[in-house]
Amino acid sequence: MLRTSVLSFRSMKQLTFGVTLVRHGETQYNKEGLLQGQAIDCPLSDIGLQQAEAAGRYLKDVKFSNVFTAETIMKHNSRRSGLQMVCEPLLKEKSFGIAEGGRVQDLKDMAKAAGQSLQTFTPPEGETVEQVKERVKEFWEKMLCRIGDEHWDDRGDEEAALSAQQQTSPVDGEADDGVRGVPVHALVVTHGAYMCVAARYFVEELNCSLPQGSDKAHMFSLSPNTGLCRFLLTIRKEDDKFRLTEMCCVFANRGDHVKQ
Repeated sequence: MLRTSVLSFRSMKQLTFGVTLVRHGETQYNKEGLLQGQAIDCPLSDIGLQQAEAAGRYLKDVKFSNVFTAETIMKHNSRRSGLQMVCEPLLKEKSFGIAEGGRVQDLKDMAKAAGQSLQTFTPPEGETVEQVKERVKEFWEKMLCRIGDEHWDDRGDEEAALSAQQQTSPVDGEADDGVRGVPVHALVVTHGAYMCVAARYFVEELNCSLPQGSDKAHMFSLSPNTGLCRFLLTIRKEDDKFRLTEMCCVFANRGDHVKQ
């Protein structure tokens, strides 16, 4: 059984909360090997609908305090009453420019012809990795402020040094791994390429620690449809602003719920 360090949220000056990222279910374009990007609004395939239903059932008893673009995922959640679901444009997929609507293989061929990797290649009129990262950063800062403003008083009544309040929480494949007893927990549903950029930003720039037994190759890989990544974040309030002080990944790209 793997175990991850969970920092206590009981501090007068800090708040620790969970964030679960979920990739959307398979779309018809995903199924056909086509690029969707931003310009094409393609519905979920039959398999994608089943994946979304499976993810919803898997998370049905997990408590969320905030939800961003997750209507289908939250359908089965028994604790969704009163939750406000926020539609956030900053979470939209990476733009693939002129390659949108074409085959994924064509994009791979374009990247190879340019002597670049698929991850770093930008087709004409497309969005660069740096531009996507700026959207990730903007959303992350916006989310931290929102959660801080809404939940600062939920952090408990005990004043203690955060480093002295470390606890251990089992990571054993359960839906609530890492967030048992954590009252503030955000669900964020977004897209595959966006999640890849976000994961790299978390690790390389926010110093997010990796899950025990995982590596960067797995962390930065494309999540399966309705794959889950969970993080624990600690923020501190300084001069009426919220600053991230620590971040760890509980698990990355979990997709076992789809196979059940």
